[in-house]
Amino acid sequence: MDFRAGVENNNEGRSIAWALEHPGCFAYGMSVDAALSNLKGSLDKYAGWILHHEPRTWLSFAVDDVDFIVDGIWDVYYINDSMEKVNEATGYSVESFFPYDWKPLEAIDIEHGLKLLAWSREDLLKTVKGLSPEKLEATYMGERWSISGILGHTGGAEWWYLDRLGLAFPRKDVPEEPMKRLEKVREHLNATLPKLEGVKQVLGVDGEFWSPRKILRRALWHERDHVVHIKKLL
Repeated sequence: MDFRAGVENNNEGRSIAWALEHPGCFAYGMSVDAALSNLKGSLDKYAGWILHHEPRTWLSFAVDDVDFIVDGIWDVYYINDSMEKVNEATGYSVESFFPYDWKPLEAIDIEHGLKLLAWSREDLLKTVKGLSPEKLEATYMGERWSISGILGHTGGAEWWYLDRLGLAFPRKDVPEEPMKRLEKVREHLNATLPKLEGVKQVLGVDGEFWSPRKILRRALWHERDHVVHIKKLL
């Protein structure tokens, strides 16, 4: 069975392979080939994750019959406020936009996306449930954030994704408290997604392309990645 994949290089020194037709399914590797190889195992785990929540899953395949059609390879680069290419230390990253990201979301994409977002959030809340304030605020060697900081960052990033298409509520209304931020931003994303069916809008913002499909792809990747991140810290 063929699956479309996109590869993003130079993301914090590694490559990410995305299963583009299945947002929330991705794998890391130190090279394009390694990331694509790891994506096969990630796809199997992803299918099992869906099956756990919905016995009559929409994703069924034989692992040994999986092939990936590479839809695009993107090398992350860095620009400054003048849109000039600079090094990583002095600029901000311009991340992947694949040909598949141009495709408007269909009703089935949104239906599946809302389920995936709900299951991902369930995993996140289960991971941090019962943690003491001290554990939430504890710092870790070599880590930028505490667990509480990761939660706030996750909600803030989701707001930022929506803002790329002018779909976010005002920044001043983003709650400071991490759990309230997660809840309010996700509620807004859930309400916004159904309105994006068939929308062909693609915008360039701060040197980077954004579309409804890319927002869904990155929101699911970001939260699922940080669930794993928090579990490692714990």
